[in-house]
Amino acid sequence: MTHDTPLGGGSPAAWLRLCRTPGFGARAFQRVIECFQTPEAFLAASREEQQRAGLSGEILAAVARVDEAGVEEDLRWLEGKDHHLLRCIDPAYPQQLRCIAAAPPLLFVVGKPAVLMQPQLAVVGSRNPTPGGAVNAHDFAAHLARAGLAVTSGLALGIDADAHRGALEVDGLSVAVLGTGPDRVYPARHRDLADAIAERGALVTELPTGSGPRREHFPRRNRIISGLALGTLIVEASRFSGSLITAQHALDQGREVFAIPGSIHNPLARGCHELIRQGAKLVESASDVLEELPPLVAPVTEIPVESTADATPPLDPDYRRLLTALGHDPAPVDVLLQRTGLTPDVLSSMLLQLELMGYVAVCPGGRYARLGNWT
Repeated sequence: MTHDTPLGGGSPAAWLRLCRTPGFGARAFQRVIECFQTPEAFLAASREEQQRAGLSGEILAAVARVDEAGVEEDLRWLEGKDHHLLRCIDPAYPQQLRCIAAAPPLLFVVGKPAVLMQPQLAVVGSRNPTPGGAVNAHDFAAHLARAGLAVTSGLALGIDADAHRGALEVDGLSVAVLGTGPDRVYPARHRDLADAIAERGALVTELPTGSGPRREHFPRRNRIISGLALGTLIVEASRFSGSLITAQHALDQGREVFAIPGSIHNPLARGCHELIRQGAKLVESASDVLEELPPLVAPVTEIPVESTADATPPLDPDYRRLLTALGHDPAPVDVLLQRTGLTPDVLSSMLLQLELMGYVAVCPGGRYARLGNWT
C-alpha cells in the first residue's frame, strides 16, 4: 500500500477529505497547494486564512462538512494488498497524465502503480461491437502489447473488454480506468477480468471508495483514459458514442487519435469515419499506429483488419456461395433471402451450421456477420 512519499505533501487523510468535498476539483487543489503547500495546512487554517486560496464560500462551507466516515473507508481500503493512493505531487504519479488540464489530484490504484509510467495506447469503442470489431480490438491490442505498449481502456462491455483481453493473452500490460470507486467493478461480470488486469497491470480511478457507476462519472473517466496514453485508437463507434468523447479529450490534450474504418453501411463505423474526416489517422494495421508514436522496444508483425487466429473448417460450394452473398457487412435474414433465393428453412439451417463452424455470428437486431477471412 502507498500512503505518502518521502517528499511529504501532508497526510493521506487530508487529501482524502478534500477529495470527498463536493465541488473540490483539480483547480481547487492547485490553489490550495500554491497557497498552503499541503492540504493539511489548509485544513488547519482559519476560515479567513482559507479564503486566500480564492475558493468560493460554498466550497469552504462544504469543506467544513466533510464526509469523515467516507475518509475512514478510504483509509481502510488503503490497508488492502496492492492498494495505493497516488497524489499529483508524488514522483510515482504518471507524468503523461500530470500534464493534462485538470489532472486528477488523487489516483486510487489497484495493482502495480509503476505500470502507469509505461508508454500506453488507449483502445476504446462500442459496447455492442460487430464480430469483426471485437476481433480487431483483440488483435490490435495483442500486437501493440507485444510491441511494448500497455493497453489502456475503460473495462466496459464490448471493445474495451476485448482490448484488455488481447493484451493480457500475450502476457502484455493493461490498465483499466474505472468509472467507479476502487472497491467496485462495473460491470460486475468483469470481476475476473479486473483481477487479471490488476495482477499484471493496474486498475485506476479518481473516485473514492463507495462511488457507484453514475452516468456523470464516465465522461470524467474518459479524460483519464486518453490522458494516460500517447494516443487513442477508436475501433468501432457510432456518431454519438462515448468513445468520441475520449477521442475529443485526446485531441484537446495534444495526443494522437487513430480510427479503424469500416463499411459505409455499418452504423458503428460512422463515428470512426467522422474522426478520420476531422484528421484522425486511418489505420489498417498495428504498424500504422506505431509509426506515429515514439520508438518502442520491439517490432510488431503487421496484421490486417478483421484478422482471425483460428483456422476454420473447409466449406462446400453451397455454403461458400452463401458467405459470398453475405459479404462484409452484417445483413438481416430478409436481405439474405433476396440475395440467395433460398427458402427461409434452408437459409436458417445453413446460417446455423455456419455459426456452429465459426464462419458467422449473430449481431444485434438479428443480423448475420461474416467472421474472419476465408478462401
